[in-house]
Amino acid sequence: MKSSEIRSRFLNYFAGHGHQIVPSGLLVPENDPTLYFVNAGMVPFKDVFTGKEQRDYSRATTVQKCLRVSGKHNDLDMVGRTPRHHTFFEMMGNFSFGDYFKAEAIPMAWELLTGELGLDPARLWVTIFETDDEAFDLWRGEVGVPAERIQRLGEKDNFWSMGDVGPCGPCSEIHYDHGAAFGPGGGPATESDRYIEIWNLVFMQYEQFADGRRELLPRPSIDTGSGLERVAAALQGVYSNYETDLFQGLIQRAAQEAGVRYGADRQTDTALQVIADHARASAFLIGDGVMPSNEGRGYVLRRIMRRAIRFGVKLGMDKPFFHHITRQVMAEFGTPYPTLLERERFVDEVVQGEEDRFRLTLDRGMRLLEGELERLPAGASLSGDVAFTLKDTFGFPLDLTHIIAGERGVGVDESGFHAREEEQRQRGRAAWKGSGEAEVAALWHGLAAEHGKTSFTGYERLFDRSEVMALVRKGADGSWEQVEALAQGQEGVAVLASTCLYGEAGGQVGDSGRISAQGLSAAVRDTTRVAGLFLHHLSVEQGALQVGGQVEVSVDPTRAAIRRNHTATHLLHAALRQVVGDHVQQKGSMVSGERLRFDFSHHRGLTDEQIQQVEDLVNAQVLANLPVSTELKDLDEARAAGAMALFGEKYDQQVRVVSVPGFSVELCGGTHVGRTGDIGSIRVVGQGSVAAGVRRLEALTGTEALLWDRARGRALEDASALFKTTPDGLVEAIGRLQGEKRRLEGELSALQVELARQAAGDLVSQARDFGGVKVLAAEFDGDLKEQVDRLRDQLGTSVVFLFANRGDKVQLVVAATKDIAGKRAHAGNLIREIAPLVGGGGGGRPDMAQAGGKDPSGIPSAIARAYAWAAEALV
Repeated sequence: MKSSEIRSRFLNYFAGHGHQIVPSGLLVPENDPTLYFVNAGMVPFKDVFTGKEQRDYSRATTVQKCLRVSGKHNDLDMVGRTPRHHTFFEMMGNFSFGDYFKAEAIPMAWELLTGELGLDPARLWVTIFETDDEAFDLWRGEVGVPAERIQRLGEKDNFWSMGDVGPCGPCSEIHYDHGAAFGPGGGPATESDRYIEIWNLVFMQYEQFADGRRELLPRPSIDTGSGLERVAAALQGVYSNYETDLFQGLIQRAAQEAGVRYGADRQTDTALQVIADHARASAFLIGDGVMPSNEGRGYVLRRIMRRAIRFGVKLGMDKPFFHHITRQVMAEFGTPYPTLLERERFVDEVVQGEEDRFRLTLDRGMRLLEGELERLPAGASLSGDVAFTLKDTFGFPLDLTHIIAGERGVGVDESGFHAREEEQRQRGRAAWKGSGEAEVAALWHGLAAEHGKTSFTGYERLFDRSEVMALVRKGADGSWEQVEALAQGQEGVAVLASTCLYGEAGGQVGDSGRISAQGLSAAVRDTTRVAGLFLHHLSVEQGALQVGGQVEVSVDPTRAAIRRNHTATHLLHAALRQVVGDHVQQKGSMVSGERLRFDFSHHRGLTDEQIQQVEDLVNAQVLANLPVSTELKDLDEARAAGAMALFGEKYDQQVRVVSVPGFSVELCGGTHVGRTGDIGSIRVVGQGSVAAGVRRLEALTGTEALLWDRARGRALEDASALFKTTPDGLVEAIGRLQGEKRRLEGELSALQVELARQAAGDLVSQARDFGGVKVLAAEFDGDLKEQVDRLRDQLGTSVVFLFANRGDKVQLVVAATKDIAGKRAHAGNLIREIAPLVGGGGGGRPDMAQAGGKDPSGIPSAIARAYAWAAEALV
C-alpha cells in the first residue's frame, strides 16, 4: 500500500468516527526544544487536556509534520545510518478531549490497523503499563489479542508525559514483528530489533506538577501517535524506512545526480539516505518560511542542509545538486501538502543560494580541517579552538566537523568548543554590563514590583492627567538613583501612574511630548518601557518635578507621522506577500516620524518592477481611504480570523487586532491612523540586505514622501537645465552625451597608439647591439607592456628594459624575445637585479617580468646597469 493511501485512510477512518481533521501545525514542545512541528496552524493540545482551554470539537485527528534534530533523542548523528532515524517524519494521530477513553481507543486502533490497512494480526504485539489491568482486559477480551502477545512494562517504557510538568498517563504500544531474519523472538520486552513500535496510545489521566504531585485530570483523554514511515515499512514488506516509497524516489534521484548505485556499498547508501532525509526536512522548513541563518530554527536548517551537501561532495558531486533533490520532495509531497508546490520556486532559490554560499567556504574550511587532522593520530581529539573557527569563519556546524573528524578516527573537543562559544557570549554580556544597563534594569523591576504597571491611555487620547510615581536620575558617579524631585535644568526619568505617551515597542519609536503643571514644564524627548513601566526620559525646563505631584501629559504632534508610518508598514507587509509570495514574514521594523523600515524574510533583492507593484498596491489602499479598525480579541479567535503574528513573538491571551478591510489583519500594540487616506502616499526609497534570507525596505509617507518627490523633481529640473533640455528629453540628451564621450575616447586611444608607435620608432634608434642581440634601456611615459611588445617586434632578437616615472613611484618592465629567453637572457632574473636600484623588487617569467619601485632618482643608474649587464653577458 502506498504511503499516500495510508495517510488518507488514517484520516478518513477517524473522520468517519466523528473526529475533526486538524491541519498540521508548528509546535516546540516544552519537553524537547529541539523537536519542531512544521507549518504554523495548529496550537498545542496541552491546555485542552488540562481543561484550561476549550475547543469546539472533542475529537481530533491529524498527520503532523515533525522535525527532530538533537536533544535527548540525538537523532541527527544517527540519521542515514540506521533504518529508522530521521530528521523529518510524519506522525499520524487521533485525540480525545474528555470524549472517549481506553474502551474506544483500543478497538479503533486495532480495527484501523488490521481492517482498514490490512496488517496481519498475527504479526502485532502489544505492550501495556505494568499495572494497567483495564488495558490488558480490553486487548485480551475486547480485541482478542492472545495473552502471550501482551507484555507488561514499567514506567520507563509505558508511561508517557509531555514534560517534567503537564498531562501524562500510562500508554499502550502496538509493535510489528518483522520476522526472525531481524532478531530473536520473545516480543518487544526483549528489545529485539525484529519488533518495531508502530503506534503509541497514551491514556491521559494525570497532571504532573513541579512539586512532584500527580493529580487526576478533570476528564481522561486520549493522545496517540503513529509514525507513517514505520507503518509504510510494515505494509510495503520492508524493514528499513528508507526502502519505502517515502524515500526511494529521493534516494534514486540523488544516486542519479552522483552517478552511483544505491545498494552498492554501505557508505554510499548512508550518504544517499542522509541526502534524501535532509532534503525532506529542508524543503518543508523553507516552505514554512524558515530561512538558513546562524540562530534558532534558521541554524537548525543550515546544519541539516550543510550536512547533506557535505555527504554529496563525498559522493563526488562537485556542482550544486541539493536543489534537484528538494525539487523531487516537492513533486512527491505536493499533493498532500500543496503549500510546497505553491512555494516551489522560492524553496528552489533558497536551497541553491545556501549551497552556493557553503561551497564558497567549504574548500577553504576543508583545507584547514584536513591540515589539522593530518597532524593528529587516530584516537586523538581536534581542538575546540579549531572546531570553533570552522563554525565561526567557515560555517561548519559542530556535528559536520564531528562527521569529518570521525572518518579519520579523530574526536572533537566539545568542551573546548563550547568554552569558546561561551567566551564569545561573555564578551557580549560584558559589553552590555559595561553600559550600566544591568544595574538600571534591576532598578526598574524593583519599581514595577512596588508601583505596578503603567496604564497606557494613548490609544484613545493625546492628553492625560496623571501622578508622578517615581523619579530616577544619574548621579555624579554615573550610577542611577531614585530621587524625590528633579529641579529646573536637570534631566532624568519619570514613571507615571498613567500616560498617553507610547513607550517604544514593536518597532515603533517612543513618543515625545510634554509634562506640565502649575509652574512646571518638562520636555519628554523619548518614552521607553521596561517591566510594564513606561519611562519618560525628560529634562525640566521650568519649575520642579516632584514624586506624588499631579501633572498633565501631552503628545507631540509628531505622533501623527508615526501613526502614518506604522499603518503603512502593515499595508507594506500585506502587499509584499501578494507580490513576492506568502513566505514573506516580518522580521523586524522601525517606525518613526521621519520614515519607516521594514525587514522581511526573502532570499534576494526585489526588482524595480516588484517595488513598483508593492507601491501601487499600498497607494491603492491609501486612495480608497478605508477605515482602519482596532479590536481587542482573544488570541485564538484572532488567529482563526487570519491575523498575522510575528514569528516567535509571545502574546497575551487578549490581543489588539489592527485591520484594513480585505487587505491586512495583524496583531499589533502600536498606534495607527483612523483611515488609510490619512497616510497620504507611500514611497519606497531604498532596499538592502540585513542578514542571510532577510531583506529590508525603507519608505516614506505623507509630507516626507511629498518632500522626497519634490527634491527628486527639482534635481531632474536642474539636470535638464545643465543639458539644455526638458525633463522629458533628459534621457535622450544623456544618451547623446555618452555616445559623444565614447567617440572621443576612441579618438584619444587611437592618438595614444600612434604616439606610442612614433615613440617606439624613436626608441628603436637608441638600441645597442651586443653580440647580435639588440638591447634597449630607456624611460617611457605610457603603457609599458604594450610598448615592450611593440619594441620586440621592431627590434627582432632583443632585450628591452623600460622604466616609467610615476611621480613618487617607478614602474619597470624587462622583456626578452622568445629565441633567447631563458638561454642568453632571463627577464625574471634581470629584473631582480635591476629593481633594487629604484628602491623596489619583482620577478617574472624568462620572457617577461615587471616590478615596482619607490625611488625615481635611481632610473639613470638602472639604465646604466642594464647596458653594463649586456656588455658582460652577451658579448
